[in-house]
Amino acid sequence: MVTIIDYKVGNLGSIQNMLKKIGVQSMVTSDPDQIRSAEKIILPGVGAFDSGICSLKELGLWEALNERVLKDKIPVLGICLGMQLLCNGSEEGKEKGLGWIDADVVRFRPSEKKFKTPHMGWNYTKTSPESQLFKEMHPDPKFYFVHSFYALANDTSSIAKTTYDVTFDSALEKGNILGTQFHPEKSHKFGMKLLKNFVDNY
Repeated sequence: MVTIIDYKVGNLGSIQNMLKKIGVQSMVTSDPDQIRSAEKIILPGVGAFDSGICSLKELGLWEALNERVLKDKIPVLGICLGMQLLCNGSEEGKEKGLGWIDADVVRFRPSEKKFKTPHMGWNYTKTSPESQLFKEMHPDPKFYFVHSFYALANDTSSIAKTTYDVTFDSALEKGNILGTQFHPEKSHKFGMKLLKNFVDNY
């Protein structure tokens, strides 16, 4: 069972549908008690950094997530804004992130007009063969992106890189904590494989 966190900023239905396609049961919740008994967690997100952090706190999810992920070490996958919330903070706002991964989120500053923001659409990623998240996957899979900010890891947590004017960290992994800047739930066969790897290998 995968627990999908509802903190009012995510596209939850498409994640549930993709999990259903690969035969994985899931539940959507904003109940801290249910999070404290979760086996695996997906933290989705679309929108602004500060509103995401504030929503986690207002719903009482901040403490529950820290307890389950940091103390109990259950696997968590952050998607898009959800991955950015795992980091130290973002140029988009003033709130501190969860700080589970030593990375900073910065704004695209295109050097040429052809690089529009947000970065939207399909793009290749260069993945780490050591990561179980990309097990038995093409080394340069294409995923679907929609974002105006991106993460830069300060440590060795980067497991995928993507280039759009600049090269940024499009997936992060630190023990039981994982994140993707792209949307696996919108990325067809590669997204299905990634979610299956998350469920099966963590």
